[in-house]
Amino acid sequence: MATATTLPRSDWRQEWFENEEATYLNVAGQSPMPKVAVRAVQAAIEWKKFPQHIPDAAFFDLPNRIRASIAKLIGAQPADIALTSGASTGMSAVAYGLKWSPDDEILTAIREFPLQYATWKPMEEREGLKLNVVSPRDRFLTADDVIAALTPKTRLVSISLVRFDNGVLLDAARIAAACHAQGALLLLDASQACGAVPIDVGAMGVDFLVSAGYKFLLGPFGTGFFWAKPEHVANMRPGPFYWMAGKGVDSNFASMDFANPTAAPSGKRWDAAETANYFNHAALDASVEFVLQAGPEAIAAHNRNLIELLYERLPKDRCVPTSPLDAAHRGPYACFAARAPEKTAALYDRLRKENIIVSLREGNIRVSPYLFNTERDIDRLISVITT
Repeated sequence: MATATTLPRSDWRQEWFENEEATYLNVAGQSPMPKVAVRAVQAAIEWKKFPQHIPDAAFFDLPNRIRASIAKLIGAQPADIALTSGASTGMSAVAYGLKWSPDDEILTAIREFPLQYATWKPMEEREGLKLNVVSPRDRFLTADDVIAALTPKTRLVSISLVRFDNGVLLDAARIAAACHAQGALLLLDASQACGAVPIDVGAMGVDFLVSAGYKFLLGPFGTGFFWAKPEHVANMRPGPFYWMAGKGVDSNFASMDFANPTAAPSGKRWDAAETANYFNHAALDASVEFVLQAGPEAIAAHNRNLIELLYERLPKDRCVPTSPLDAAHRGPYACFAARAPEKTAALYDRLRKENIIVSLREGNIRVSPYLFNTERDIDRLISVITT
């Protein structure tokens, strides 16, 4: 979990460029980058304009800084962080890296983000696995639903920490404990949580964690990370690796083994190619540092207050909450719907027409605020609904 001191701010909006044309409430879809990240990209462009100014150390310092920041954010060690192009890279690393038996079962949830099915359905044919899909016994999926679906054949639970369709926050620690009690593993997709929900992989007992970098980590599209518990790394199958992710390649090009390179004995071995990507990773470096300084706890509290305000002012005769009302079971955003599916779609279109930027996901209107949002933004959304 982040240990950095939270920076006090009277008006966080000053950290972003003014967005005069829209009320932006869609960070769970795509975050706007803060000024500090945009300036980092601009500096990187200057490097590429005159590449003689790029020091060799930059190829190592930049990705290593990001590793260190993400490690602070999730309570891990920097060497165990792989820098990826998104959550899919880490999912594939687990799918191809673990040793499977034909009767192994993978457990995920109904209406999960498509990443889960795109990863595990092909593995049914490739490895003879079986993908089991759990449904909630009540309105929202809970840890109890997942735990009740475990069988002696369950090898891995692969699931989102915060659901993309309704904002449900799962009790990962309870799921992990139940998995480990019968020899199963837990893989969490934290894309809709990391940076806006406090995460400590050690305390939670997670085995693998993947995340996109362009949502609550405030980075560019095409960034993300993968973390694996160190004890699993040594037992995962070898495969091709990015040459800068080789063993001993930490601080200079002279340390590379050209004749017989071996992958780093840590999560770094799954780095996506070109981890020194100046444009994307310069921005991610600045953005994750910004998130650390702001503090996931402060971000979560800010978002929670705005969502509580949204639900308080939502006209009950027209709309219904479709996320848990209890903030303890909800991630950093929330959803609602009109009284009929066609009315929800029409309301979404009206909001977009008024430049109130939200998402429509699985029949729900998803409102995902951030530090740059204020009560005035919620008021504007409500005013369109009630007009």
